[in-house]
Amino acid sequence: MKAAIVGATGYAGQELCGLLATHPVLEPTFPMRGRADSPAADGVGALDTARFAEVDVVFLCTPHGAAAPLARAALDSGAKVVDLSADFRLKDPAAYEAAYGGPHPAPDLLDAAVYGLSEHARGQVAGAQLIANPGCYPTAVLLGLLPALEGQLVEHGTPIIADCKSGVSGAGVAPSLTTHYGNVAENFAAYKVGEHRHAPEIHQGAGTEQVVFVPHLLPCFRGILATLYLTPIAGVNAGHVREVLEARYRDEPFVTVRSDRMPNLHDVDLTNQCHLGVADAYGQIVVVSVIDNLVKGAAGQALQNANLALGLEEGLGLA
Repeated sequence: MKAAIVGATGYAGQELCGLLATHPVLEPTFPMRGRADSPAADGVGALDTARFAEVDVVFLCTPHGAAAPLARAALDSGAKVVDLSADFRLKDPAAYEAAYGGPHPAPDLLDAAVYGLSEHARGQVAGAQLIANPGCYPTAVLLGLLPALEGQLVEHGTPIIADCKSGVSGAGVAPSLTTHYGNVAENFAAYKVGEHRHAPEIHQGAGTEQVVFVPHLLPCFRGILATLYLTPIAGVNAGHVREVLEARYRDEPFVTVRSDRMPNLHDVDLTNQCHLGVADAYGQIVVVSVIDNLVKGAAGQALQNANLALGLEEGLGLA
């Protein structure tokens, strides 16, 4: 099978090309730049939508707004689409406009898009034509939070604190004053508090707006650590939540519930893994979720979803 990777010069696109290089079935046949002004790179060609008719799947590693017309072209060519941008994550066009500052570029395609949080949407992803790959922060938060919400273990109406930290690669390859070395090194800061674009995606995935999401920028290149503070219903402690997480993810090859200690970024570095830890803390339950933002939070989950959509073994290329 063949794949086109649009935006192959960005961080997620480069990561995806690396994963596909070891895939036994799916070949990265057409790595392309996402825009005319994208930096040149060896082996990466210009954007050419005519090539979409020659591949089985198109990965869109482009900024929001740029992905939707490319998705339409790929679907019209008969290829499946895994979109790593935000264009098809939010089901409400008004929510997209509020978060991203402009009208949705393809509202007629929203109903066809499957939100690809792989472990919670496997049946929908399998055979899907258009997959919205989740954002990195929502992936970490929702994998740690959803089993507790589904099990009704969280006291209704109480705030759920999602205190999240990301490596600087989460901001993308384009340089900025915020992400250059002089600002990041030996520094640590919260940013976009109350206005981050991933908040509505987290609220949509969790089915509640009681999640208080606060992102921080870590002085490292990759990784996300999300610390979730939950108020449990009466009689529930960390042991109960751990049992629910273990039951939910027992057969999931890419999610590990730890009982020995809390996970850290190095546990999942360069892998498609999510590691979860649980503890009691002063009447609250703390769930720690860690992922590599460029793999499980982007390219790895995209490949996991593509495998499912193409009818392949889910873990191919992700060992």
